[in-house]
Amino acid sequence: MNSTIFISKYEPQIYAIFRIVVGFLFLWHGSQKLFAFPPQAHEIPALIMFTAGPIEFFGGVLILIGLWTPWVAFICSGQMAVAYWVGHGLHAILPVTNGGEMAIIYCFAFLFIAARGSGLFSIDQLLDADAKKA
Repeated sequence: MNSTIFISKYEPQIYAIFRIVVGFLFLWHGSQKLFAFPPQAHEIPALIMFTAGPIEFFGGVLILIGLWTPWVAFICSGQMAVAYWVGHGLHAILPVTNGGEMAIIYCFAFLFIAARGSGLFSIDQLLDADAKKA
């Protein structure tokens, strides 16, 4: 019996969709901090707005389009690790009680993207194909 799952043949496409969706969702966190759109539910300290905002917005855009993806995703992963420990982890030990679940999920999603690379439907893939032609 074949142990592969029927959907595994679409792994490259599914990974590309994963990368695109994660980048798309992340950029809106930065948009909230930099452009106040969509509106935030609570006030954000200026230091976070001007440090995390650009990483989230531009990092999300670059991951979405797949440009410099491993490096950008690694930076975003680190930023989310810091966000967890500074913003959540000091309040309670469990993420479910300290509100840090999304920071952890983003941290490890970006770590996976950093390790896996850009994949399909990315500018990095186009640049790599052009470099191989030259």
